[in-house]
Amino acid sequence: MPSPQSTYALILAGGSGTRFWPLSRNSKPKQLLNLFGGDTLLEQTIHRLDGLVPTENIFILTNALQETAVREIAGNLPPENIIAEPAKRDTAPAVALGIGLIAARDPDATMMVLAADQLIQDVPAYQAVMRDALTVAEKSDGLVTIGIRPTWPCPSYGYIERGERAHLPGVHLDHPPREVKRFREKPAPELAEQFLAEGGFCWNAGMFVWSLPVVIQQLTLHSPELAGFVYELRHSKNPAATIAAQFPKLTPISIDYALMEKAARVLNIEATFDWDDVGSWLSVATYLESQGSNNRTNEPITELDSENNIVFNARQGSRIALLGVDDLIVVQTDDALLIANRHQADSIKQLVDQLPPELL
Repeated sequence: MPSPQSTYALILAGGSGTRFWPLSRNSKPKQLLNLFGGDTLLEQTIHRLDGLVPTENIFILTNALQETAVREIAGNLPPENIIAEPAKRDTAPAVALGIGLIAARDPDATMMVLAADQLIQDVPAYQAVMRDALTVAEKSDGLVTIGIRPTWPCPSYGYIERGERAHLPGVHLDHPPREVKRFREKPAPELAEQFLAEGGFCWNAGMFVWSLPVVIQQLTLHSPELAGFVYELRHSKNPAATIAAQFPKLTPISIDYALMEKAARVLNIEATFDWDDVGSWLSVATYLESQGSNNRTNEPITELDSENNIVFNARQGSRIALLGVDDLIVVQTDDALLIANRHQADSIKQLVDQLPPELL
């Protein structure tokens, strides 16, 4: 594993607040919410790096709407390590921005790219996997991905097809990597079932680890625009001005399309830790207390002849009571109330599109 001083992390903490409306808003998406009665998902992401990455080597990339809240949550980080994107440009430009800033400090660094909105509770197992990933990134010419073993044929995730075990002479690991055959986009349900039946596939968790020399070389080959931005930012005497001037000009594209699917060598380590991307209120419900006939709630409710409901009450001093209703999502805040069919949880984003601006 590389020395802590040369190990860095970029946490991507942008995104919109649509899936968890009305609790979430554009200025406060899920990674900034207290959904599980403890730290926010962003705080958990930072804490998981204790002992892996020095605090001064952690960068957070967010946006202007969320910058204030992120700075409050991550107040122990150097202020200059929290950057608000001047425009929305998808994950490849965001990652390139992080690469450029880190390369300016240490051009030989090893770097992790992490999402701020994933729930991972087994920290020792997480750190064990990430230590091995850092070692692989330092000792090989590959870009390392972390994969999640599928538990069901989910059509909403990208998949990674794993090949033979990677040959890394002299490197002994508890979590040996495999060569990546190819990335597979979000499949139709039937194809997802086929992936699961075949084995050898994992979910793409959006966690990447690489050495800067390797990733910059691959960007130069496969994405000259991003490589040019990295070079300019790396050598800039005024990084903030460079970001403001050049970042909005970059082509919006995901890191998977821009780099990972084209790179000469990609290695995959399968996670042995728990993982949940907490994609909807249905996901949150599995972590809430059960009351009555499988009603899941964050606060005590009064219920009669009601089952399979999800209740989240964020309004202090109020009580939610259910009578003769099933399969609902009920979320109450100080200024809004959501009542939805739990089977239409994925359509909450469409509902949000029809809301007045002051509730977004």
